[in-house]
Amino acid sequence: MNLKRVVWATLLLGLIICGFFAYRIYSAIFSPNTKFANEEAYIFVPTNAHIDEVAHLLEPLLNDMSTFVAVADRKGYSTNIKGGRYVIKRGMSNNEIVNSLRSQNIPVRVSFNNQETLADLAGRIAGQLEADSLSLFGAMNDSNFLVESKFTDETKLGMYIPNTYEFFWNTNAEEFRNRMLKEYTSYWSNAREKKAKEVGLTPSQVIALASIVQKETVKVDERPKVAGVYLNRLKRGMPLQADPTVIYAIKQKTRNFDTVIKRVLFRDLEIDSPYNTYKYAGLPPGPITMPDISSIEAVLNPQAHDYLYFVADISNFGYHMFAETLVQHNRNKVQYVRWLNQQKINR
Repeated sequence: MNLKRVVWATLLLGLIICGFFAYRIYSAIFSPNTKFANEEAYIFVPTNAHIDEVAHLLEPLLNDMSTFVAVADRKGYSTNIKGGRYVIKRGMSNNEIVNSLRSQNIPVRVSFNNQETLADLAGRIAGQLEADSLSLFGAMNDSNFLVESKFTDETKLGMYIPNTYEFFWNTNAEEFRNRMLKEYTSYWSNAREKKAKEVGLTPSQVIALASIVQKETVKVDERPKVAGVYLNRLKRGMPLQADPTVIYAIKQKTRNFDTVIKRVLFRDLEIDSPYNTYKYAGLPPGPITMPDISSIEAVLNPQAHDYLYFVADISNFGYHMFAETLVQHNRNKVQYVRWLNQQKINR
């Protein structure tokens, strides 16, 4: 009788112990293990990260790190970590967290606007993706890539069309560059190439002219009108005489693109540069900035008119006064020059 009791007691104790360990295992796997108050939190896992790095990223977010690591080991995540941006939702269990980290890489929205150099673009992108600015700059300037994609040192800036794009955070430099080429190629549809031919330009020339339009006016609704002026001048064989190209030439010569120049002086017009459209006829060899889509579309869909000149309108800042004749333009220009002098803008 006593032996039976001992056996039953031993079995019961074993069941209790097994149940306890089963509960601990179940709890470690399926019980909530987050400690943040927001609905969700994001972590950015570097490429080739070790489980210790992931644990360090998760430490502020989880109640029990040891159970997470145990579950990660058990599910094989510790030896198969993938870089990316991942979401951890409040109340997630270790099992759910590991599943999220294994297969739910969430894209980020990458934006850039009118950078004047690829160095500026590389820095802008490096702040939004894992790739660093040096690797991005190197990929953008890779000579083999430029030859294969039919870009030159002068035109390569125009391959990057400012917009907002979705990327995985762990996208590397070459992947980013190749995606931008794909976006550029996609943008230049047959319909847009046809429009480029109608205005007498190639896609690269459209980008170059659009960059001037971009610099000339911040008003999107005025850009087709400005584009029309420059296209009229090109058709008549007149030099573009665009101040922004002179400013770019100065920056390029001094290698200082942070220079702020508000006024072009007569001596500046003599700078010997293919970007100086006062000195050299036709379009510059490449864009002077990254034109956004509104400027490109303005060149492809210019406003039809007979204007050949324009100058800033001091009575409606941001816009311009347009003229068909030089006499009319000079009258308009007097007002602008007087205003510059009154404001003591000498450079």
